[in-house]
Amino acid sequence: MIVGIPTEIKTHEYRVSMTPVGVDELVRRGHTVLVEDQAGMGSGITNEEYAQVGAEIIAGPSDIFARADLIVKVKEPLPPEIKMMREGQVMFTYFHFAASRELTEGVLKSGSIAIAYETITDKRGGLPLLTPMSEVAGKMSIQEGAKYLEKPNLGRGILLGGVPGVEPAEVLIIGGGIVGTNAAKVAAGLGARVIIMDIDIDRLRYLDDVMPANVETVFSDRLTLQRLLTRADLVIGAVLIPGARCPILIPKEWLSTMQPGAVIVDVGVDQGGCCETIRPTTHDKPTYVVDNVVHYGVANMPGAVGRTSTFALTNATLPYALQLADKGYRAACRDDPHLAEGINIEGGKVTNRPVAEAFDMECFPSSAAR
Repeated sequence: MIVGIPTEIKTHEYRVSMTPVGVDELVRRGHTVLVEDQAGMGSGITNEEYAQVGAEIIAGPSDIFARADLIVKVKEPLPPEIKMMREGQVMFTYFHFAASRELTEGVLKSGSIAIAYETITDKRGGLPLLTPMSEVAGKMSIQEGAKYLEKPNLGRGILLGGVPGVEPAEVLIIGGGIVGTNAAKVAAGLGARVIIMDIDIDRLRYLDDVMPANVETVFSDRLTLQRLLTRADLVIGAVLIPGARCPILIPKEWLSTMQPGAVIVDVGVDQGGCCETIRPTTHDKPTYVVDNVVHYGVANMPGAVGRTSTFALTNATLPYALQLADKGYRAACRDDPHLAEGINIEGGKVTNRPVAEAFDMECFPSSAAR
């Protein structure tokens, strides 16, 4: 099979979808790997490192899209890339379709097969390809939130951990999954007062057992969330429903009750976000202000730490990429029902129910369904 690794073109996206280790594994199995010129530079990986393990270095994306049977990416294809996608071609990447009708309709029109990292499951019901980037994003959410609490960045002018004699910031984390847990670890380590909210009481029991004393767990309901928002300095949106749009938990009218200069970092913005007023931003223009509340909505947060993220992502995605290359997507998905959960669009039809429901479209069974 011919596997293509294009350069990511999203603003300030420094990740690449495969390391030389992955290329080496594919080549040794008899596959051809096309890597776009300088695709790995943002992650500190040179063309020479790819060439040494057998990759063919390609000058631009058009040749990769024209030749490759399987395209492996990091972020969703943007309009110039969607135009190059073709019928029967497999695209393996993060899609987050439910947040964008334009993306969904564009991929449907291409006739390609979209296998989304974020809906592949494992035997425990987890999301193994979302986990590593959720870990990165959770830790980064506190790092970025602390920065934008500074007064020059329009925040409240608060040091997250405080100092002796001055109380620390209060960090409210909505969602106790991978993102929320990693955010809590970092915020607690910096000395903040942390509250994690979730609707899963068993998860809250677990977090209560493993978190340090400055982390409190609270069951999430509308009235309690509204009350806690009024005193929070930093709010982390860490809500996820696999494949579906995030529910709106923070309506616009609640912003006026928050403290001026409070910061919201909505990690789920690529799935629509849990804050009504959040919208995707970029690393070069990461924030904006609504009702005196600073909003941070960067949709590719892990892209800023490209080297860490690239190696963490390849560790998780490579086994699935090898299955797809070795067997073709139909046989691979028939053999592995967890991989089959990743098929969101196939040959002009939506095959993922939450995506279909997001846009009131018909949902069809995949041809690779067992």
